Amino acid sequence: MRQIPVDTATATVMVAKNPQPKVKDRRTGEIATDAETGAKLMTVDVMFAANDEVEILSVTVPEPGISGELTMGTPVALTGLVARPWENEFNGQKRHGIAFRAVAVTSLVETAAKSKAA
Repeated sequence: MRQIPVDTATATVMVAKNPQPKVKDRRTGEIATDAETGAKLMTVDVMFAANDEVEILSVTVPEPGISGELTMGTPVALTGLVARPWENEFNGQKRHGIAFRAVAVTSLVETAAKSKAA
């Protein structure tokens, strides 16, 4: 599947909703895992502001890639963010969208505090 790298260098990114486990099957409550590592996948909703536009993105990230205290409003860095177009058909209805995935979501609060202390 095609992956499109997303440049976050000029964007402002903040947590919009605390990390939640990504549910693979809503009927059974099964949690999604990374196919390569087996790590539990999490979903972090972020406010992504760039080019005078703001969007809320739901980003999937492996649980070990979440670092720092990620609460609403926390500025974060998104490492290895990619966009993946998707399309499926359910009950005769075609649906499509863009899924976002990152290697890591890191709080910038601790980084800023450490650089001020130095």
